[in-house]
Amino acid sequence: MRKVIDRAAAFIPRPVVCFALVVTHEGLAGMYFGSPHEAWTAASELSAQKHIVYVEKPFRRVLSIMPELYDDLWTAAKGMYKMEPAMADGGEVVIYSPHINEVSYTHGKIIDEVGYHCRDYFLKQWDRFRGYPGGVLAHSTHVKGLGQYDAATGVETPRIRVTLATGIPEERCRRINLGYLDPAFIKLEEWRGRESEGIKVISRAGETLYRIKQISKATAP
Repeated sequence: MRKVIDRAAAFIPRPVVCFALVVTHEGLAGMYFGSPHEAWTAASELSAQKHIVYVEKPFRRVLSIMPELYDDLWTAAKGMYKMEPAMADGGEVVIYSPHINEVSYTHGKIIDEVGYHCRDYFLKQWDRFRGYPGGVLAHSTHVKGLGQYDAATGVETPRIRVTLATGIPEERCRRINLGYLDPAFIKLEEWRGRESEGIKVISRAGETLYRIKQISKATAP
């Protein structure tokens, strides 16, 4: 993606320089200045050390607690797709954010029509979905995650489950093809301290990418 942006920017006949910042909760971890390619590359290398957590074993269940800066599921979806690479097959990500009561303030009506599905659900029915905005379909697949769709039977099999514990009503969660938990019944103390069972609480989800250490080494470029 960065190469596409750099190539497009190269058509603009103007000198270009870039400040690239790497920021953590502790403050500024790094600041780079130079050409966009040089600054971004250097910042990306540091970010890979600061913003990615490698785990030894996949999680079975995760409670992603979304900060209040996320005001709809469209933005809070990071609580899912930054956790998915570290989830076990058949696992569950619970997006916990009682203050969120809207799927998307901009695209909610479209998402109500198409729902959340894996990529193949759309690709194997492309004539049906080709008229919808590509960005909305991409968002849908990011939230639902990996999975399979059998066009002959109409059965969709997601790799993991995604459940909302938000202010979005249960009926709407089911309609858009996501699970539902009443946030009022979630007790954080019952989730914490259970890492040995494959259960993890992420206090500020969406800010850090989680990956499985063995897979990361095998697939690193």
